[in-house]
Amino acid sequence: MRDDGLRFDHLVRLSTPLGVYEHALLDEPRIEHGMCVDDVARALVVTARVADPSPEVAALARGYVDFVVGALHDDGTMHNRRNPDGTWGDEASTRDHWGRALWALGTAATASPDPVVRSKASLAAGTAMSGRSRWMRATAYAVLGASAVLDAHPEDRQARRLLRDACVVLRRARMDRTWPWPEDSLTYANAVLPQAMLLTGRHLELPDLRDDGRYLLRWLIDQQTQDGHLSMIPVAGRARWASPSVGFDQQPIEVAALAEACRTAFLETGDERWRLAVDDCVAWFEGDNDSRTPVRDAETGAGYDGLERDGVNQNRGAESTLAWLSTQQLSLLDRAAVDG
Repeated sequence: MRDDGLRFDHLVRLSTPLGVYEHALLDEPRIEHGMCVDDVARALVVTARVADPSPEVAALARGYVDFVVGALHDDGTMHNRRNPDGTWGDEASTRDHWGRALWALGTAATASPDPVVRSKASLAAGTAMSGRSRWMRATAYAVLGASAVLDAHPEDRQARRLLRDACVVLRRARMDRTWPWPEDSLTYANAVLPQAMLLTGRHLELPDLRDDGRYLLRWLIDQQTQDGHLSMIPVAGRARWASPSVGFDQQPIEVAALAEACRTAFLETGDERWRLAVDDCVAWFEGDNDSRTPVRDAETGAGYDGLERDGVNQNRGAESTLAWLSTQQLSLLDRAAVDG
């Protein structure tokens, strides 16, 4: 099944009316491991950005928004883990899943072609924006959602307050040119930090924060480029005192985060090199990587769970599948804009 040029076959396989299963054994969902807001939020972002969805994809988006809304508490905190029987398996908090959920809700509220999805997402985004997180990545993802709301509704005071509070967290970055990263290690979802700096800098009219975001994103790409192709920070991370080198396992979600940040940089600056960087992310999935192996199944839209020295992890879970779909989606959106 193809919508807007994307293959949703495997995502449909992983999904039920309740949500999307987190893990897979090869291409079969591992129902016993349940579901999580982290993945359902990613699925909502992708399906909400489909301009002309088929009835099946539209139904997926409605199920995903219900899942995310169902995890939300009135104080803005959220559950993440959902058991196979539909019960929540954790305490509500504002960790990373809260930020990703707010990103998804802001995206769906402003981009979805479905008025039902838009309405539900908009109400829930307002509640979620009352939360705050002490974790940098959770805050950065929340910025993406609040920024989407501000793009559509510049007068939204709640979204603007969230960005002002986020600015304190994002300014932890020390711009030491030998190691500008705000932490002593590159770990996971790294690119969301400069992406959030770019957006916060624009909405709050802080040109220095925008400049720092561009610099940090360019530095991050340089840190993850070997022999003309992307060579991603492996799952174990890389400390500041370690020399850049090829490492495994490389995670598809890192490439997707980089693609999202580079597309934001392209939209913010109009600089063609950022759009080309999104194409480099697509190329990584298609085999222009350290193992010269595709990390996606072009026939089903599945993403493999990691790039290894001798190939790929053959399991095709939700996170990796959505990493591929979102990266391809961004590239197709930019191509359509250029062609148009």
